[in-house]
Amino acid sequence: MATLWQEFKFAAYLAFRTIVPDKSHRIPITWSTWMLPVFCYAPFIFLAYLTRRPDTYMIRLLLLPSVIVSILVAAYRFTWTIPELNVYNWGQCLFAAVSISKALEFGLTPEGMLKVGECRPGVKKGKSKSFQNGVANGSPDNGDASRNPYIASWFYDALEVAHTLRGLKWKFGQGIPIPPHTRPLERSAFLDATARSFIKNFLILDLLESCLKLFPGVGTTLGGSMFYPHLSPITRFVVSTIIHILTGSAILSGFGMVYDLVTLFAVGVMDSSPLSWPPIMDHPWSSDSMHKFWSKDWHQLLRQTFLVFGGYPGKWLGGNIGMLFGTFLASGLFHECAMYSMARGFDHSATIFFAAQGPVLILERLWKKVTGRNVQGTAGRLWVYFMMFVAAQPMVNAWHRRGLGGGMVIPPIISPARWIILPLLKKLIARGR
Repeated sequence: MATLWQEFKFAAYLAFRTIVPDKSHRIPITWSTWMLPVFCYAPFIFLAYLTRRPDTYMIRLLLLPSVIVSILVAAYRFTWTIPELNVYNWGQCLFAAVSISKALEFGLTPEGMLKVGECRPGVKKGKSKSFQNGVANGSPDNGDASRNPYIASWFYDALEVAHTLRGLKWKFGQGIPIPPHTRPLERSAFLDATARSFIKNFLILDLLESCLKLFPGVGTTLGGSMFYPHLSPITRFVVSTIIHILTGSAILSGFGMVYDLVTLFAVGVMDSSPLSWPPIMDHPWSSDSMHKFWSKDWHQLLRQTFLVFGGYPGKWLGGNIGMLFGTFLASGLFHECAMYSMARGFDHSATIFFAAQGPVLILERLWKKVTGRNVQGTAGRLWVYFMMFVAAQPMVNAWHRRGLGGGMVIPPIISPARWIILPLLKKLIARGR
């Protein structure tokens, strides 16, 4: 006779598979089904609306489980079946994880999500105070977002809190360093500069993606290791480093391209203020310590996500050290668990790499205690390059072995690199021979 514990485990498994079915029972995303996962996010937007309304704490708590389930259904019950689009499954699950972290904040914050200077949602404090937050976040220089006259204020409010990641002008975003603006802040000039930045990032990403697909195995949908065993150790390391740098650069360009596109929509269509859209990165190539890299130079878009999933629970368990370790552990699991949707199994190289960043930052702190000097300068930059270009290679290799490099980001039909640049280079090389 089955024990109560066995019955419970079986019931939990059935419940899990109802929300996250195995690959054979997922619904293909087609022209007739693509709206279904979009509709699954309607409860999330409603929760975002409620978190900007006073006295809604209890209803938000009651709604939270349904919101989380609907997000998981959108991410894991619906799947891209075309092999070249398998990487989109990873992307939609990363998006789902971010949404769940925000839903947890919306549901579990009794006072709701407050902007800087508010005592209740939408209610300013008696005297407006100026909050300094890193370079700009939370300061008066951010300005208030404009309101599109054709969009209901409640809907705009819900969209704003649902999509803000760095928390500009929001209480939860205080303390996040924000890169200084590099584009003109007059609206038309800002849109023009953003459009040019989008085109530049598009062309760079297209070229890098096209180059990655030239490597055997790595550039296929089935995936392959970037550590080619038939090469000598030195040549193998050189090739893997080239692939690694191409991958990292493509990710940077992809971040920039998507951010530019969202910025164009927000400012050009939704009438958001250019002040609300500072640069996404702050010169990560120039970082001379891992602390500076992670806390300032790398993008801070997912900072709050990792705090919600790991940082805050870690602090509750182990104070500031627990918060540090929990944040990076959450980052690793965030990157890895989403890849489950690609049906290529687990490989916790990413989890290990990100979890190791906690001890790395502690080592930098110990270095300062022992020597009295910060990790900085040329030696610090080499240290950062070692961590990002050497120690991170197993993580990137794990992604490529599961088909990341073979995924389609830029469709070939609109790819200048595949239509013009690479064929031209092949002709030049052939002539040179």
